[in-house]
Amino acid sequence: MAIYELRTYTVVVGKMAEIVELYKKAGWPALSKHPNKLAGYFIGDVGALNQIVHLWKFDDDADRRAFWAGVYRDADFMAFAGQLRPLLQKQENQLMTAAPWGPQV
Repeated sequence: MAIYELRTYTVVVGKMAEIVELYKKAGWPALSKHPNKLAGYFIGDVGALNQIVHLWKFDDDADRRAFWAGVYRDADFMAFAGQLRPLLQKQENQLMTAAPWGPQV
């Protein structure tokens, strides 16, 4: 059964533009070298203005763990993460499964 990982990063106020540029030049190039498990990245427009939300879809927990293990072994990603961490206030992760009704993406 597929599992979804919802990650929400709360950004230090005033640092969103810096994070956007960091993702464009280093974060996304590093992540895109790995299997495509990403359903989408989103930036708050109204309400939660200082948040980045991303949703990942994995075949199962073993697939999820293998994916992140590969990402964390990637020197380019870890260099990006080292630059990103000081710009974040907090990170929240949720693991979810699809409801038995509605679209199955």
